[in-house]
Amino acid sequence: MSKELMEALDALEKEKNISKESLFDAIENSLMTACKNNFGKADNVKVEVDRQTCEFHLYAEKTVVETADDVMDPAEDISPEDAAKIDRHAKVGDIVRVPLDSKNFGRIATQNAKNVILQKIREEERGAIYNEYFEKEHDIVTGVVQRFIGRNISINLGHADAILTENEQVKGESYRPTDRIKVYILEVRNGNKGPRILVSRTHPDLVKRLFEQEVTEIKDGTVEVKAIAREAGSRTKIAVYSQNPNVDPVGACVGVNGSRVNLIVEELRGEKIDVIEWDENPGNLIQNALSPAKIVAVFADPDEKTAKVVVPDYQLSLAIGKEGQNARLAARLTGYKIDIKSETQAKDAPGFRYEDYLDDEEEYEDEEFSEDEIDEAAEEVLDEEVSDEASEESSDEE
Repeated sequence: MSKELMEALDALEKEKNISKESLFDAIENSLMTACKNNFGKADNVKVEVDRQTCEFHLYAEKTVVETADDVMDPAEDISPEDAAKIDRHAKVGDIVRVPLDSKNFGRIATQNAKNVILQKIREEERGAIYNEYFEKEHDIVTGVVQRFIGRNISINLGHADAILTENEQVKGESYRPTDRIKVYILEVRNGNKGPRILVSRTHPDLVKRLFEQEVTEIKDGTVEVKAIAREAGSRTKIAVYSQNPNVDPVGACVGVNGSRVNLIVEELRGEKIDVIEWDENPGNLIQNALSPAKIVAVFADPDEKTAKVVVPDYQLSLAIGKEGQNARLAARLTGYKIDIKSETQAKDAPGFRYEDYLDDEEEYEDEEFSEDEIDEAAEEVLDEEVSDEASEESSDEE
C-alpha cells in the first residue's frame, strides 16, 4: 500500500505540479479529520507520516489515571493496567501514546478523509496553475482555439483555459477550433473556481514580445525597442535603437530579405510593420516615423510637444496615409502632435514660414566642387558677360 501511495504522489507531483510535501500535509489532515469523525474529538491525536516510505502511524495521547474507575473519558484517560501493556514504566500522570488502527474507522469517517485529500489536491492544483501563469503575465504564450462562448473565445493554454474577449480580438481575423495562435496575457486573477486568465491579440506589447522571440539582438539587449504604435490588424510602427554602433537596429529586426519581420507579419496575419530607427533628436525621429514618405523639413517644439512638417506636394497623401493612419501612428510613436503641410500649402499657411524651411546658404554650404566644375562655371559666367556687352554695343549703334 505504501508503494502504491508513493507512486500516486509522484504522478500527482509530475502531472499537476503539486509539491509532494503539500500532499503529505493533506494526508495528515485527512487522518485527523477521520479521527475526529470516529472518536468525536482529535485534540490529543498525533499523526506521523514517513516522507520516504509513505508509512503512517496514528497515536492518541492519553493520561494515566490512578485506577480504572477514574477513567472519565476513554479518549483521553487510560488505566494503569492498560498503560502498562504499552509502556511498563508508565506511572500515574504520565502521557502514553496509544496506537490507533485506521482500519477500524467507519465508512463516513473514511469518506470524509478522502474528501479532505481531494479538496487539498484541487486547491494545490489551482494554486500551481495560478502561479505558473501569473509569472507569464505581460508575456506571450501559444494557445489552441477551443470553443466560442458568445462572442468571446476560449483558448486552451495547456494547463488552463484563457478568455479572448471580443474587445481584445483583431477585427477581420477569423478563428476556428484547433487553430494555434499566440496571445498576450493581460491579467491573471485568482477566482473561486480557479485562475481566470485574460488574453489579447490587439495589445501593442504582443508585437514587442514577438520581436523579442525572433530577434536575437533584442533578446540579448543589443537592440532596444523604444516605442510601439499599433492599429491591430492594419499597421504597426516600432522604433528600435542599437546600443552597439556597429549593429544596425533596423536591419537586425528586418532580417535577411525580411526573414525575421515576415515571420511576425505571418503570425499577425498580414499586419504591416514599419521598423524605424529611434533618434534622440525629435526632428529626426519624426522624419523617421513618417516613413516611407520623404520629408523636406521638420520643426519640432519639445516643450509643447508639437511639430510642423513640410513634405513635397506629391508626397502629401503618402505622409498622411490612408484615412490619416500614417500620421496618426507617427504621432503616437513620437508623442508629438504633428501638423503636415505640402510645400505649396506651407507657403501660404498661417504659422508656416516657408523661408524657415529653405536656407540656400545652408543648403550649399557643405557642397564640394571639383576644379573642372569650377572652371566650367567660370566659363559660363564669362560667356554671359561677353554676350551682355555685345548686346549693349548693338543697342548703342542703333
